[in-house]
Amino acid sequence: MAQFIVHPRTLKILSFILVFSAWEYAGRIPVSPAFPTFLETMAALWDLIMDGSMLKAYPETLKPLALGVIISTIFGIGSGIWMGLSRKAEWFGAPIFIVMQSAPLAALIPLLVMAYGIGLTAKILVVCIMAMPVIVLNTFNAVRNTPHSLTEMGRAFQGSQFDIIMKIIVPSASPLIFAGLRLGVSAGFIGAILAELLITPTGIGDLISYNQSIAEYGKMYAAIFSIIVLSVIFLELLEKAEHSLFRPDKRESL
Repeated sequence: MAQFIVHPRTLKILSFILVFSAWEYAGRIPVSPAFPTFLETMAALWDLIMDGSMLKAYPETLKPLALGVIISTIFGIGSGIWMGLSRKAEWFGAPIFIVMQSAPLAALIPLLVMAYGIGLTAKILVVCIMAMPVIVLNTFNAVRNTPHSLTEMGRAFQGSQFDIIMKIIVPSASPLIFAGLRLGVSAGFIGAILAELLITPTGIGDLISYNQSIAEYGKMYAAIFSIIVLSVIFLELLEKAEHSLFRPDKRESL
């Protein structure tokens, strides 16, 4: 019984119950007339699904999100590995991505609109500038901190540079790389919604802004809740992929 209570999945379920109970209680007080209860939000979510609004909104949101995350992953991991292996690449690239990570990138959205309009390109760029810095810097730090003894062992066994990178450095760096991916994807979700709220109202951002304007707060929170749930599911899948590909020692604990 004690093992069941302290099991990670049990603790996750208990944390969800605690948060949703607090949400329901706060909505019943209420903390604000614009703050619905959890049950009201779930009812509004069901209405959005049944009338087709949610199904129409998500393709518009997922298109720039998916493209932006794919571009950020490919170029982010590639740039991070390059910077980790080359001092010149580090000196050139690290300051740029450090500034990007610390700067208020949402303030750049009007500039992107001026340069690329209000179409798909601007939204993809918003996702990229939000997601890529953390992916690049985590990958860079992971590669740079690969134990020197492992790479020396690879060279001693006559491994090529490509073999050392793919069979030693990347597997060794995978925990930090995937941590960066999870953080980058989270930032990408934020970027996608910001783009829809600030560039042009489409997808989930349109549902949020429209229902706020007509005081349908239950539906507004339902749209926000749905994108949070999607991001959590995606991050869980990333974690499982990491454990399956690079960390088989962790499989027993899942």
